[in-house]
Amino acid sequence: MKAMDVLAAVLLIVGGLNWGLFGSFHFDLVATLLGPFSAVSRVVYLLVGLAALYQAVSWSRIQKRWVPATASRQG
Repeated sequence: MKAMDVLAAVLLIVGGLNWGLFGSFHFDLVATLLGPFSAVSRVVYLLVGLAALYQAVSWSRIQKRWVPATASRQG
């Protein structure tokens, strides 16, 4: 799972930077590097979306296991 978490984090960083560049400068880095509407760029966009879904599911699992520090202290 550790490798999947790292891969998802990297893809989310790529996606976040791409959206930041697009929102700020109307510059799509993925399309510039891989070609607009190319099969490879579509795969990258799909992987970023799947990484976000994976992290959302992982986050909900983490929250269910999380216990506030104040609740675990006795006395």
